[in-house]
Amino acid sequence: MTAPAPTRRSGRWIERWDPEDEGFWAATGERIARRNLWFSVLCEHIGFSVWTLWSVLVLFMGPEYGLTPADKFLLTSVVTLVGAVARVPYTFAVAVFGGRNWTVISAGLLLVPTVAAFWVMEPGTSFTTFLLVGLLTGIGGGNFASSMTNINAFFPLRKKGWALGLNAGGGNIGVPVIQLVALAVIGASGGPRVLLGIYIPLIVVAAVLAALFMDNLASVRNDTGAARDAAKDAHTWIMAFLYIGTFGSFIGYSFAFGQVLTIEFGRTPLQAAYLTFVGPLLGSLVRPVGGRLADRYGGARITLWNYVGMAAATAVLVAASMRRSLPLFVSVFVVLFMLSGLGNGSTFKMIPGIFHAKALAEGLEGEAAVAQGRRLSGASMGLIGAVGALGGVGINLAFRQSFLSSGSGTGAFVAFLVFYGACFALTWAVYLRRTAGQVPATAAASPEKAQLGYAEV
Repeated sequence: MTAPAPTRRSGRWIERWDPEDEGFWAATGERIARRNLWFSVLCEHIGFSVWTLWSVLVLFMGPEYGLTPADKFLLTSVVTLVGAVARVPYTFAVAVFGGRNWTVISAGLLLVPTVAAFWVMEPGTSFTTFLLVGLLTGIGGGNFASSMTNINAFFPLRKKGWALGLNAGGGNIGVPVIQLVALAVIGASGGPRVLLGIYIPLIVVAAVLAALFMDNLASVRNDTGAARDAAKDAHTWIMAFLYIGTFGSFIGYSFAFGQVLTIEFGRTPLQAAYLTFVGPLLGSLVRPVGGRLADRYGGARITLWNYVGMAAATAVLVAASMRRSLPLFVSVFVVLFMLSGLGNGSTFKMIPGIFHAKALAEGLEGEAAVAQGRRLSGASMGLIGAVGALGGVGINLAFRQSFLSSGSGTGAFVAFLVFYGACFALTWAVYLRRTAGQVPATAAASPEKAQLGYAEV
């Protein structure tokens, strides 16, 4: 029997969407979901590039700009902060406007900060002006939340780890790509306006392609109750804390790495640019791998051991910073970037699994359990993504204070090491520690079960 095709109405809206129906998925659903995924990745990629513009623009800003290292860390902290805050409204914009419609709008909005940066990027501009333009640039960070919420609705639960990892990883690659483009511009003796001039037409292209090839899902309705329920659930905030350790590390280090190399190790902007892109690139590429591993072995297990690796790498960074060993510092920092990318994939895989397991435990079955899990996981992703991105603010402020206090980033790395230890303990205590009566989440439908076990999520 042929599975019914998705029903549509005008304006690229899909009325019927049931990815858990394997017949529907094989006949039409997978093709449509993948098409939306690829163009979502493109727009999110450009959003990440715009969000992280200032991580490379500060490398162009020599003494003639009159900014101190502390000013530059404060500037990148402000950009990261706005990107984090923007993720909350961007999450719910998908339900208000439709996933395709909001992707077009949010891509077009990226022209505002990019054109503004092009206008003011010259010596003599006040630090206050740079801060205000940095505030505008932060909206690029919001694209991640709306993109993830949208793609979460397109894919079945069994495919979410891979799909969300690929969507996020493709977006994250916007960080090393803009750093590579900056490297080429600096190497060709170009200025910051050349870099900005490259991205302005790319933004237009991304918005047009989203308008032509993406779809809205009518089933993703504006549900303020979902936001309230997600905010009241303790797992939303536990996962937000864990996401600070993974994505907060990724975005914070992406903004700070070049500055650390120039301040602590005396690298020139060109020398720093040769090194800064490697870590974000590899960290972005392995994010889908983290999702795939989580699909197979359970996100909680992958996340737990990932924090062990992040803590170990950070301990080596403390030693490298104290010894001023540039080769060791750079090589281990790249490993830390890769681990943060793996953890990004595994933590985001956990989110839909947790809420689906809770729906089963509450007595829901089949499509009702899937719908409830999708409803709460989609709403929680914006909150988790926003709090996680705040970790990037903390990292830049920690580096700023560490350099102000001691002229070195060692103190900041010690603080990060302690935080990763806390993330390890929390993951184990909540999602892997077995207590009496606890069973795997895969058996969560048993009515006699007293507690959920989340090892498989």
